[in-house]
Amino acid sequence: MIAKVKTATFIDTLRFELLAPSHQSLKAVLRDDKGSVCSQFETIFIQEEPEITWKGLQDLPYGVYTLELSQGEEKIRLRLVKRV
Repeated sequence: MIAKVKTATFIDTLRFELLAPSHQSLKAVLRDDKGSVCSQFETIFIQEEPEITWKGLQDLPYGVYTLELSQGEEKIRLRLVKRV
């Protein structure tokens, strides 16, 4: 799984694209700079729609976050910033 975030900053919605998807369940975890889990979701990935939109992040405080994506045995971490 190779993922690409549309932009490294977000306000209330996060968009990312899987470039090498498989038909497994996708788990996404958003952690703050201290490593605490702030939000998470799990979905079955549909290959025909490679872009995933994660809504409802408006209540998170501003700052630096790590997006952890896992699909089967594959994992990737991406650094993000929530801004005003």
